[in-house]
Amino acid sequence: MIYYAEDRTHCGNHGSCDILVPHPDSTMHELPITQNILQIALQYGTQSQASRITDLYLVIGQLSSVIDESIQFYWPIISKDTLAENATLHFKRIPARLECTQCGTVYGLDDGQLTTCPECDSSQVKIIAGKDFQLESIAIEQADPPPSEKS
Repeated sequence: MIYYAEDRTHCGNHGSCDILVPHPDSTMHELPITQNILQIALQYGTQSQASRITDLYLVIGQLSSVIDESIQFYWPIISKDTLAENATLHFKRIPARLECTQCGTVYGLDDGQLTTCPECDSSQVKIIAGKDFQLESIAIEQADPPPSEKS
């Protein structure tokens, strides 16, 4: 099994992690994630006085456990009868980048598989990119303001 040094910004309840930990297994958690995306989008849409939300742009890292297709599946169900109904979801994938903790070599995944360092064959690597998941931007339409009344 390949191990990696946990990124300090993604240690969750562990606080600041400097230990080597096994890569976590993926879990099916896209429904609550999709609900959170909708909540953020609706809050933004309301604050911006949108008549509707047209597009959402999501960034998903190659090593993120988030599955695009599952979010896409839940979206029309949970966004029905909201400002975000019929909004298009756009997904941008960020490739994984690893750094060897032994020799400092930075490299990508080999055919999507986590591998040992290509320079020193160490299995102690740190993920430096590819675990991302974020809502990057939201596109909205605003209702036309009512015409000004002339005195």
